[in-house]
Amino acid sequence: MKAYQNLQEFIEILEKEKELLRINIEVSPELEITEITDRVCKLNGPALFFEKVKNYKIPVVTNLFGSFKRVCLAFGVKEIEELASTLIDFIEIKRMEGFFEKLKIIPKLWQAKNFFPKLVDKAPCQEIVWIKDEVDLFKLPILKCWPKDGGRFITLPCVITKDPETGIRNVGMYRMQVFSKNETGMHWQIHKVGAKHYQKAEKLGQKLPVVVAIGPDPAVIYSATAPLPEDIDELLLAGFLRGKPVELVKCLTIPLEVPAESQIVLEGYVEPYKRKLEGPFGDHTGYYTPPDYYPVFRITCITMRKDAIYPATIVGKPPMEDCYLGKVTERLFLPFIKKILPEIIDINLPWEGVFHNLAFVSIDKRYPGHAFKVASALWGLGQMMFTKIIVVFDKEVNVQDLREALFYMAGNVDPERDIMIVRGPVDALDHASSQPYFGSKICIDATKKWKEEGYTREWPEEIVMTKEIKEKIDKIWRKLGIEEFLKKR
Repeated sequence: MKAYQNLQEFIEILEKEKELLRINIEVSPELEITEITDRVCKLNGPALFFEKVKNYKIPVVTNLFGSFKRVCLAFGVKEIEELASTLIDFIEIKRMEGFFEKLKIIPKLWQAKNFFPKLVDKAPCQEIVWIKDEVDLFKLPILKCWPKDGGRFITLPCVITKDPETGIRNVGMYRMQVFSKNETGMHWQIHKVGAKHYQKAEKLGQKLPVVVAIGPDPAVIYSATAPLPEDIDELLLAGFLRGKPVELVKCLTIPLEVPAESQIVLEGYVEPYKRKLEGPFGDHTGYYTPPDYYPVFRITCITMRKDAIYPATIVGKPPMEDCYLGKVTERLFLPFIKKILPEIIDINLPWEGVFHNLAFVSIDKRYPGHAFKVASALWGLGQMMFTKIIVVFDKEVNVQDLREALFYMAGNVDPERDIMIVRGPVDALDHASSQPYFGSKICIDATKKWKEEGYTREWPEEIVMTKEIKEKIDKIWRKLGIEEFLKKR
């Protein structure tokens, strides 16, 4: 695992690995950076460092995580699975009773002490301070991404809050529309932990302190997107991912702490019972999210590094940068899901399903109706509740291969028998449901059917060549000249 001190170090590594392109032609943060980044994403291209942003001195970087290689570089691993095998131990740490006492019983977890955030006195993110009338968001190169967006949006913010009652910290990523020089929207949807903290503060008649870290190190950025249980601090996950604690510094105007190596920091409060129309916004669904009323974040202070870089992500029709971050989550949290549902072999959240619309799941089928049981259990796991379509396959099916998965889905399903429709919570961005936040979901059982499931015939045998013939052709394959012929076409 790799502990980058800051975003600058990560960018240096990307440049050495030829995963970053510096653009020295002047471009506008209004639509132009989006169009360039979108084209590069579709080409599976590099991260982009825009050195000359029209009317701004601060450079912009986009597409930092837009390839599997860059994601692995972000964590200092060759394969994401290297992290996945140890994540389950990390998650279990906080769930234990008498955690510190049990460290003596399970010494292999003693390394966990190195993951907890560390407070420092001075920080690069406070080298420059704008306070009171100096606060001005229009001095930052915040992007307008798509033509019909309601304005400029901060798209890669790490939003930090604490539960007003318990003091437990949460780091989430919620888009922020710029309303004025010192106000933004706070698009935390009703299912998110940040929204829960705000609702508690409202009931207490209190304003909620909020600090927004723009451009901390890669591990913190990813952790803000991770679907952790509510009682686990995302900064603890970031410490685990980087193998070193995240350094924090106290904010100047609010009672919170912020990652010390952030590029830009926004401090302030979200006032109770104050809403403002936010949106539209061109979202990762490929559609504009319609306008709606959301809380207002009032900024009391802006701090930043002297060498600040403004990072942004562009979302839209896949493939985009968020597709790769979504795959990280899929791989990292699969062991956690398998701990709860050991019959699960693998899960694939295809990009085409934009994460919450479609899941392919392979299982070790053990009894009639097993596929429906697995789907029901998955809908009960955190953000998996948003998954609109779950297709369940036998363990032999490679769900990472879309062609193979679609073959079995089309061939093994009798719609009247093998489809289960339920109603429940849906993602706030789901435009197809008849009403916001609530709609229907479907499970498709694409496993081989048993007699106990109402299948009265013999299940047909699949076409498979004999092992002997395969091995014989393997030995003469290159001599046939087929590959050479295909290369010359």
